[in-house]
Amino acid sequence: MTFSLINLHTISHNNKAKRKQFFWKKPPRNILFSICIQREMKRRLQKKYFILILAYSVLLLLIPYMLDYRSKSGHIKHGKQQPRCPDLDVWNNGDKFSNTTGTVEETVVNRSQSKIHVYLHATWRTGSSFLGELFNQHPDVFYLYEPMWHIWQALYPGDAVSLQGAVRDMMKALLRCDFSVLKLYTGSQNITTSFIFGWRKNKVICSEPLCEAYKRNDVGLIQDDVCGKCPRKDIKELERECKKYRVVVIKGVRVLDLGVLVPLMRDPALNLQIIQLFRDPRAVHNSRLKSKQALVKESIQVLRSKKQTEKYKRLLVPNNRGNRAENYVSSAMELICDNWLNDMMLMMNAPPWVKRNYIKIRYEDLVLHPMEELRRLYSFSKLSSFPAMDKFVLNMTHGHGYSSDKPFVISSRDAKEAIFAWRERLNVEQISQVEDYCSEVMRQLGYQKNRPTVLPCSESLFVAPDHMTEQDLPC
Repeated sequence: MTFSLINLHTISHNNKAKRKQFFWKKPPRNILFSICIQREMKRRLQKKYFILILAYSVLLLLIPYMLDYRSKSGHIKHGKQQPRCPDLDVWNNGDKFSNTTGTVEETVVNRSQSKIHVYLHATWRTGSSFLGELFNQHPDVFYLYEPMWHIWQALYPGDAVSLQGAVRDMMKALLRCDFSVLKLYTGSQNITTSFIFGWRKNKVICSEPLCEAYKRNDVGLIQDDVCGKCPRKDIKELERECKKYRVVVIKGVRVLDLGVLVPLMRDPALNLQIIQLFRDPRAVHNSRLKSKQALVKESIQVLRSKKQTEKYKRLLVPNNRGNRAENYVSSAMELICDNWLNDMMLMMNAPPWVKRNYIKIRYEDLVLHPMEELRRLYSFSKLSSFPAMDKFVLNMTHGHGYSSDKPFVISSRDAKEAIFAWRERLNVEQISQVEDYCSEVMRQLGYQKNRPTVLPCSESLFVAPDHMTEQDLPC
């Protein structure tokens, strides 16, 4: 038994020695050489991949700089780069009309032969409802009154700037007579003509064939109670009517920056033309104060769009909490003047094809010289005037008094009283404030600063536009 245990121990010891000898035995030199070669090849391959990725990354970084240098080199003359305002460079990005003169002329010809879309670009209380009514009454025009109102109401309290993209997209769809975009801002997929903002004043909705209340060729204001009895038609029927018209006009006050519409102006198939309405900032301020309760929500949305700017932070907190509505409405006036100035600077640097599709008009010129301005507007929109429209515009500007108790109702008014009413209703401090923060806009538009010693209508407070003379001005 002892012998067996000794033998087993010896055998076990010998096996361990053999295994130890096996593990510590050096591999042949050819195997080591092969392993080293494989490792070296792997390192070289990794190095090649790294260099390739690095070179590709550098190339991607250099491409934008090369393209930018190439584009800027065309603006260098006599070894000196011409100064350009970076904020107004919007027209030069992808401007396919700036390459050759032939392309521009060909595009202009195509535009003159296609369907015409007009946007009446204005702000609150500038007389834009009256301007829009001149197109609403024309039998060859399909007119929409502030359809983007639906966006501001549905997305309240979104700030004005964040809503600009949605406003532009809705406008593009509506100009193409696609009213399905309105379904995004209502709880129902089945909407009718009564969903359209201001539908009771719309000449197409209230006239044949959609309604028998009015004749489309008759000129005259639509009565709410009469049109309110019209049957509600499916929105598809309104789309079909829209497609019958050669001219589509949209009036709006919710596009704060004209630059937002640049993509639509670049689209030759859309053929967008813009009529921008201005008015004396003091008259606008007076009218806004008169209807301040109705403008509080939208004034807050305008102010919220500037809340990150130090210049406007003070405007968001009214000093007089007892009259918040007046403070909000007054504060928004400063931003309106800034937007006007930005629009004018943008158009000053616009290419010729844009300027041919844009005109500006002052409310004062429109109501004091309605016949001349009406023909200018219709000529720009490829429309013809006729005696009934001439009579209508004269009656609307030669009424009695400034306005009715309802400031948003279109009515016949005394043009001169409407122009100079602010001198009697604003105090000296209010006038001075508006003139201070709207001074550059007033200078650009030809509005003179107020002189308290001068009575209303004893001298002109604005200079004549380019197409008129000083004798054409009032007083």
